Amino acid sequence: LEKMSAAGWELKALDEQILSLVRSGLKTVKVPAWNDRVRKTECVLSFDSPESPNGLFVSLTTFQGFGNDYVDLDYSQNQNPLYLWIKWNKIAKPVAAKADGLPEPTKLGIGIEGGFQVEDEPFEFEKTHFLAIMPSRVLIPLPNAELPDLIDLSVQAIFKASDLSESDAQIVAWEEKRQVSKYAENLPHLSNGKRVPSDPSQWACEDCGVKENLWLNLSDGYIGSGRPQLDKEGKMSGGSGAALRHYQEMLKAGHKIPLVVKMGTITPAGADVYSYAEEEDDMVEDPKLKEHLARWGIDMERMNKTEKTMAELNIDFNIKFEFDKILEGGKTLKPLSGPGCVGLKNLGNSCYMNSVLQVLFSLPEVRSEYFDSAPATLAAAARAAAAEDLRAQMCKVGVGLLSDRYCGPEAVGLDGTTAVSPLMFKLLVGKGHPEFGTSRQQDAHEYVEHLLELLGKAEAAAGRPVLRRLFEMETVQRLQCLQSGKVKYTTAGDWSLALNIPMEAAVNRDEVASYEDRRAKRQKSEGGAAAAAEDKEDKDKEEPVKPRVMLQACLHRYAADGRLDGYRSPATGALGAAVLSTRIKTFPKYLLLKMERYQLSHDGTAKKLDVLVAGDAPRTGQIGRTG
Repeated sequence: LEKMSAAGWELKALDEQILSLVRSGLKTVKVPAWNDRVRKTECVLSFDSPESPNGLFVSLTTFQGFGNDYVDLDYSQNQNPLYLWIKWNKIAKPVAAKADGLPEPTKLGIGIEGGFQVEDEPFEFEKTHFLAIMPSRVLIPLPNAELPDLIDLSVQAIFKASDLSESDAQIVAWEEKRQVSKYAENLPHLSNGKRVPSDPSQWACEDCGVKENLWLNLSDGYIGSGRPQLDKEGKMSGGSGAALRHYQEMLKAGHKIPLVVKMGTITPAGADVYSYAEEEDDMVEDPKLKEHLARWGIDMERMNKTEKTMAELNIDFNIKFEFDKILEGGKTLKPLSGPGCVGLKNLGNSCYMNSVLQVLFSLPEVRSEYFDSAPATLAAAARAAAAEDLRAQMCKVGVGLLSDRYCGPEAVGLDGTTAVSPLMFKLLVGKGHPEFGTSRQQDAHEYVEHLLELLGKAEAAAGRPVLRRLFEMETVQRLQCLQSGKVKYTTAGDWSLALNIPMEAAVNRDEVASYEDRRAKRQKSEGGAAAAAEDKEDKDKEEPVKPRVMLQACLHRYAADGRLDGYRSPATGALGAAVLSTRIKTFPKYLLLKMERYQLSHDGTAKKLDVLVAGDAPRTGQIGRTG
């Protein structure tokens, strides 16, 4: 309350004069219904919350939340005098209480019961509530039996209301869900007389002899070890990849048999099934698993689990992984805080959004529009539904990241850094979108295009088209018929430039080939489990060598002429050839490049390229010479 006194608020007992002020404002008081949005955890114009030094004010009329710096603005515009002031003070949890209260996850999920929790903090809250009266800036402790019943009804309804709608709650909660494989219904069966022993101790990889992390191909009964995985110490371990190599060899021979089951996870309730098919390449469901296992003599009803499932391994990894192995372990790093060094909290698979926002706010034009001009934009938004105003929410993020508002000692986390939680922004941008309206992992490029499209519309409506000018570009496609010599030009607008990656242009092809040769020799080495253990030790010592392609080579590929055979000429009506090329017609101030990591394989399915793209972005003139 000392800080509130400094901010001009005064704690008073309820006397007749104060009661008169309350009664005069009763005509504006409402009780929130089940379908009213009650924003009681975060200010609609800033990242202030009940945890902030000056708490949060919730209007008893509109149920919108406001920080202390914006409650005067709301009152001046709406003349609603009564607010619920919510203040939470942090109290450190006892060590024992922390251990008992935070059980280890049992599900691979975020924000769900049994899964990883988005916010697991080592403290509890002491919660206090007051009735706040504007413009006299008076605080009355709650509960208070002398206040009119309508005040108590409104306050209690606010307490009970959720700050998130049911659909919003799904956005901040995510659980792994596996799709049914399209190959399960009519899975090929290559009859070869194989029978899998009923005793798990007799199972072994047909390639190297290891007896753990074994995967059974459901089409031909081949047993192979799984791929090595990154363990909690940052090393690759757990298999030689024999099951995958077998699938690839069979695919070359004309047999597409992608479904494998992790043998140690088979129980009457199911098992881990993976699809190696390029278009799935993930854990999947097999509704006919019992039938497929019976082909090889395995009775699901009599099986017991002997190994951890992939979900359990992922949970162990997330709990125990030593991240300093892949970050900057061994170095003394100084946490940074202050304006421009404020982070964005991960809301559960929201790193794609956070990275896009941090990049955008590194641009001076975005800073000018959504930080320097934020006061005027936020003041205008306060008159309406600010939580639904995208430009206002961008300003809110800008102020959070670039000002000193959230850099004080009370905002510094246990790791010495400061961060704000962009939940309201995430909900708004993802509203109605089939992908960004969930908490699943998403593609940053797709998100930035979606965000720029929404902001472009919002800016056009406000008469301030800032981002469209920064990123919008035009390309022109030139199609020349080689029969008639006639040329057709087609112009298209876009936000980014998509570049294919020419793998044949890798600058370290010899090093990659040498590494692949060494790896193949290790995997094919004889000696059973002992050789596998030696192979693991060797792999731990050697980092994988990935192809490295220069950015300039990608630009040359983009600008290169492409020949189209079988082109029907509009001029002659006959089939022939044509030449197609693409050039940049109008260049944006900031060019967004998308590296096309998925390319079509020989069988028409998409395959992800494991490649590094290196080199500085060329200047405008260089791209002009490239094409």
